[in-house]
Amino acid sequence: MRAFTYQRATSPAEAAAAAARTPGARFIAGGTNLLDLMKLEIETPGHLIDVNGLGLDKIEATPEGGLRVGALVRNTDLAADARVRRDYAVLSRALLAGASPQLRNVATTAGNLLQRTRCPYFYDTNQPCNKRQPGSGCSAIGGFSRTLAIVGSSNACIATHPSDMAVAMRLLDAEVETIRPNGATRVIPIADFHRLPGNTPHIDSMLEPGELITSVKLPRPLGGTHIYRKVRDRSSYAFALVSVAAVIQPDGSGRVALGGVAHKPWRVEAAEQNMAKGSKAVADQLLAGAKPTHDNAYKVPLVQRTLAAVMAQAKKG
Repeated sequence: MRAFTYQRATSPAEAAAAAARTPGARFIAGGTNLLDLMKLEIETPGHLIDVNGLGLDKIEATPEGGLRVGALVRNTDLAADARVRRDYAVLSRALLAGASPQLRNVATTAGNLLQRTRCPYFYDTNQPCNKRQPGSGCSAIGGFSRTLAIVGSSNACIATHPSDMAVAMRLLDAEVETIRPNGATRVIPIADFHRLPGNTPHIDSMLEPGELITSVKLPRPLGGTHIYRKVRDRSSYAFALVSVAAVIQPDGSGRVALGGVAHKPWRVEAAEQNMAKGSKAVADQLLAGAKPTHDNAYKVPLVQRTLAAVMAQAKKG
């Protein structure tokens, strides 16, 4: 690990301003992803800004009837909150499907959204990777790609986003609230927050340099049956090969989002209009234009079967 300087921020505005004026600065809270990347010298920040003391660790009701989740709320606390378990059960279940209890105890809401891909070539600094070193190439294309993207990829990158929580947030139409280095605030719809790789796979989100996430806002509860089903190589501490987050109403209508298939949580609202036609019609539209590799072509039928199981489970109530 390379040497770095360190400061403790005393306000969100101070943290954002410090990050903007210090080249190579990064925010740190739980550090469950960043510290690993620093040890491997994939991330080499020259300055760390500790945001743990900013008081962004509350879950509060909003005037609109939803919840505002502070950026520093730990994954364990968010999953266990009685309001989340009652009204946003898909979010609680997605959180509990991620990582391990020890990691969930320290991982934060903002950090979960911002965690970087677990593509093996991203982690292997001996291999070219456009996400790690722009313009160097993508070793995963033509390489081992069993766990990687089948939709939304590009000729520059076929990595997937690893978060379970983000899939549920996308399903719920959450909004990401931030503060910029000049003190201005903004709201980014979760649908727009994560980027597809295109020709710039090293840019994961719509955040500007120095911009700090302060909270995530959940809209009014959707009701219905909430399901999060994660298919993985082992029953714990493994990333999704495919995951399905769903909220399905008694009349059969609903919402569906996928994890493990794209560079961002994957939701196609138009596909949800086909719920009455059955799971295959929904899956076909969700995966329209899919470009699987030889290694991960199995994900197409796996999405179809997992979605079918989810919709069957919802019918049983």
